[in-house]
Amino acid sequence: MRVALEILNEHGADAVSMRAIAERLGVRMNTVVWHVKSKARLVELLADGIVSGVVLQDLPDQWQDRAAEIARRYRGALLAHRDGAAVVAGTYAAEPATLAVAEALVSALLEGGLSEREAAWTCWSIVYLAIGLTQEEQALPGREQDLDVGERPALRRVLPHLASASFDERFEYGLYRLLGLRADGLEPDARGAP
Repeated sequence: MRVALEILNEHGADAVSMRAIAERLGVRMNTVVWHVKSKARLVELLADGIVSGVVLQDLPDQWQDRAAEIARRYRGALLAHRDGAAVVAGTYAAEPATLAVAEALVSALLEGGLSEREAAWTCWSIVYLAIGLTQEEQALPGREQDLDVGERPALRRVLPHLASASFDERFEYGLYRLLGLRADGLEPDARGAP
């Protein structure tokens, strides 16, 4: 996995293959296949290797702050690797690091009084927010974001905000909406949303 992550960071997701790993290690491809079994399994392990960058120690005590910090660290782990979000998005890895992050996040949400369903779905929503926004951010460098909305008055009205490349602010706003925290000085409403 160390070599797979090196290849990912140097050349991107499309360059990661069992053949590339074998060449880098100086072994036959059959050796890598024996350990990994398939390309799909390689991607699952690679995704879990990316998520293993999430540090789950020294988290805040308060459940909302803890959930938000786990989400920030998750996004940071995705951003730490070239195409990190694209790799993780393409998997459904039930692997140790991925499960540890999910356990910590769901635990915080349950502690906050969310029902089992709300905790599970809020966890998914936070993961989708992190992956989706990070994929966009990782795809954007070097490209101008020139959005032509045509004659759509509602989109024209909000265009400066749609085209904003402030990924950190957009991520924080999404977290605030999902976790019922304060955003931009707004007080949470009765449902916990700002």
